Amino acid sequence: MSELTRLQSVDEIDPLLDRSHEAPVLIFKHSLSCPISRRAYGEYQRFLDERPAGDPTVCTLVEIQNARGVSSALARRTGVLHESPQALLLRDGEVVWHASHSSIRAEALKRAIASG
Repeated sequence: MSELTRLQSVDEIDPLLDRSHEAPVLIFKHSLSCPISRRAYGEYQRFLDERPAGDPTVCTLVEIQNARGVSSALARRTGVLHESPQALLLRDGEVVWHASHSSIRAEALKRAIASG
């Protein structure tokens, strides 16, 4: 599996937004107790496993039960209402694509990143 960064502190958000000016940043919000989220997380893992070598996308994970403040702060900062499971793609400090629930598929994540 490709490298995955767990976001656990609100202090990690600004550096992540800054990083999105250099490379795409993909954030996956995951509920540890939800079966729908478990299925979406499987799709996220499949996306990670199938990423081509050299893909610069920064892939992150927010476990809602362990980092609720991070999830709330991301919703405030991006203007995208919190849902879980949820995927957010950042470029140049802005959300350029997002999906939730059954819309989170490995192929959809690949297309979103490829779309520039």
